[in-house]
Amino acid sequence: MELKDKKALVFGAGISGIGAAKLLLDASADVILYDGNTALDEKDIRAKLPEGGKLSVVLGELSQELMDTLELVVLSPGVPTDLPLVNALREKGIRIWGEVELAWECGRGDVLAITGTNGKTTTTSLLGAIMKAWKPEVYIVGNIGTPYTGEAEKMTDEAVTVAEISSFQLETIENFAPRVTSILNITPDHLNRHHTMEEYIRVKELITANQSAEDTCVLNYEDEILREFGKTLHTRVIYFSSLHKLEVGLYLDGDKICWNDGSRETVICRTGELNIPGRHNYENVMAASGMAIAYGVPMDVIRSTVCSFKAVEHRIEYVTEKHGVVYYNDSKGTNPDAAIKGIQAMDRPTLLIGGGYDKQSSYEEWIQSFDGKVKYLVLIGQTREKIAETARACGFQNIVFADSLEEAVAFCAEHAESGDAVLLSPACASWGMFPNYEVRGRRFKELVNQLS
Repeated sequence: MELKDKKALVFGAGISGIGAAKLLLDASADVILYDGNTALDEKDIRAKLPEGGKLSVVLGELSQELMDTLELVVLSPGVPTDLPLVNALREKGIRIWGEVELAWECGRGDVLAITGTNGKTTTTSLLGAIMKAWKPEVYIVGNIGTPYTGEAEKMTDEAVTVAEISSFQLETIENFAPRVTSILNITPDHLNRHHTMEEYIRVKELITANQSAEDTCVLNYEDEILREFGKTLHTRVIYFSSLHKLEVGLYLDGDKICWNDGSRETVICRTGELNIPGRHNYENVMAASGMAIAYGVPMDVIRSTVCSFKAVEHRIEYVTEKHGVVYYNDSKGTNPDAAIKGIQAMDRPTLLIGGGYDKQSSYEEWIQSFDGKVKYLVLIGQTREKIAETARACGFQNIVFADSLEEAVAFCAEHAESGDAVLLSPACASWGMFPNYEVRGRRFKELVNQLS
């Protein structure tokens, strides 16, 4: 799509919206940056944007007169696609993109894209590290924290972009076609946005929609939804498995992570050589390695990178040890399935801090995964009553309510004994108490490091 002089509305004035507006201005589009929040300050917004270019800022209500002039709308990921205003724009026949589609149209080079309910950030970071060890021009973008739109204008034909793509971002793709994709797993999440599990699955699977027969999709063999989905694809499919030895694909064989191309088995590494613990992380290593193999990265580059890779911040991140008690920050465990991985990675009695914003999740499987490890479940946030009720129904009684993260950490420090672990793994989003999981995780680390 030719963007020069196009009347383009960017919906949302957050970091993704600012990135989209900059990219459109660089393409000489006529840009309107819109946000329904009237409390925002136009001067603050304009200070984040380059001077010059055709740019208007609209806060509050969007007039029908202005809507009638639009040729393109770019939605920030946090804007639901079924908002009445978005539906009204769609009914006018206006093209609606997300930031991923805009960046794809403006960027260059090859894209390797990762989605899934859990493990996206670790896998994206690891694959990014592998690519940086092999290629001179690599961008790591998307849901990981760096907007794709913020990097697109820098890319050359030699660029390799490793992108973490959320379901929110996939809702608005049109021509986005990565060379290699991976769907790590699909478990219930964001049902307050997607409404049904069927719709959530459909949106996740869209990451492969525009791939060709020459492209590759890497899928989790242990996820029944994805195993069946792989049979429907016309792309090359590579499976990875933590429980089965595959004739072709990546798999965990005892303590070895292996790749079999159908004629020869190659040991990528042993689990004891990795700095990231837990079966879920072995799956992340297999997914990143499979994507790198599909792209042609030499095995020695893959092997050396996965063995030197350190844990991503906020994902079962070791914080410190005090008085024999080890503290872990798993603030990125924002849904029950992710939090299950967190508790499964613990190898000692654990005081677990959970709770937060209610995304309409159910918590039975999380409680059942405690497997006798959890000494206390310390609950905070909007969901604490709901989680407590579920825990009691599952037979778990050692529940403590705290009014703040500060209070939760203080309780854990007082009641933990040498040899225990304290784990922040909330199974919930941070909203309501913190602006995002990063702020929550960093505050947890501050509180832990302040303990005497």
